[in-house]
Amino acid sequence: MIDLYSFVGPLIRQLDPERAHGLAIGLLKLGLVPAPRRTEDQILATRVWGRAFANPIGLAAGFDKNAEVPDAMLAQGFGFVEVGSVTPRPQSGNTKPRLFRLDRDEAVVNRMGFNNDGAEIVARRLAARPDRKSGWVGVNLGKNKETDEALDDYIYGIKALAGLSDYIVVNVSSPNTPGLRALQDRQRLAELLQGVRQALSDMSLTVPPPILLKVAPDLTEQDKIDIADVVISQKIDGLIATNTTIDRPDHLHYPPDTGSGGLSGRPLMDPSTRILADFYRLTGGEVVLIGVGGISSGADAYRKIRAGASLVQLYSAMVFHGPGIVARIKSDLAICLRRDGYACIADAVGTGLGPGPG
Repeated sequence: MIDLYSFVGPLIRQLDPERAHGLAIGLLKLGLVPAPRRTEDQILATRVWGRAFANPIGLAAGFDKNAEVPDAMLAQGFGFVEVGSVTPRPQSGNTKPRLFRLDRDEAVVNRMGFNNDGAEIVARRLAARPDRKSGWVGVNLGKNKETDEALDDYIYGIKALAGLSDYIVVNVSSPNTPGLRALQDRQRLAELLQGVRQALSDMSLTVPPPILLKVAPDLTEQDKIDIADVVISQKIDGLIATNTTIDRPDHLHYPPDTGSGGLSGRPLMDPSTRILADFYRLTGGEVVLIGVGGISSGADAYRKIRAGASLVQLYSAMVFHGPGIVARIKSDLAICLRRDGYACIADAVGTGLGPGPG
């Protein structure tokens, strides 16, 4: 199959990054992005939270903020899709420009600020999905910028969206909402997660969705210890490592006026994978980890898995390589697994860390 993105990608990247993203969403909604013939290598099949995933490659939050194209992205070959971040009330986000491509570095800087249509509209779209069995769709929850009591917003998100979600993510790690990352503090995080779990329990769903926590890569050693302890004590079902970084490596090629925001893409691969491995050790391999940050090849996905990830996610790589990268990553990941003698994804989880769990 011809990779059309090799032809149209350079043209799309001539557009302002946010406009290019809007165009991509629009084309997907119209069904104008060709979907590959869906064939899955059985070595990539895995079970997490008792659920079968055709493959472990997921679409990270940020691409489909408003649940406009989750099924279209599943059709592109993803094993699961995460929409959001979604806040209780619609908000426009930060002032533009707020999205920047670092083409020479295959990196992105964003300071979007949780721009989204709000929980009610997202809930209507998820409820209207023609076939929820087409694949797993999780929802990433955030808080509105002006909200003082963060727990209120996360509880609102739980009540509005948990019944329509295959998993729920509590996002306390975006650098673009003032004060959000302070919620990673041990005491505040424990109170937040306890409240979220109680809100989900109160809904009495027949099959409640797993609750995950998404963390930043910019953590101290004590931060990581505290977060791991809270995740275990609160019986949180999974942890996503990591969100974007506020670090600004000197060797990268930043566009003029890039300013603040979170850096993602290839430069995040090493630091996010180190954080992932740290959490695998700190949780004793007992908490499901999703590895995200810098994945652009099957070898990258394999490295995350061997560092402790049961599932992985990507987004920024599509900016530079188009959705066809998903099929290439899956093919190369299968080659890596067979080369090293693994029968399935689960057999490889955590094996890159030496003796210990996994």
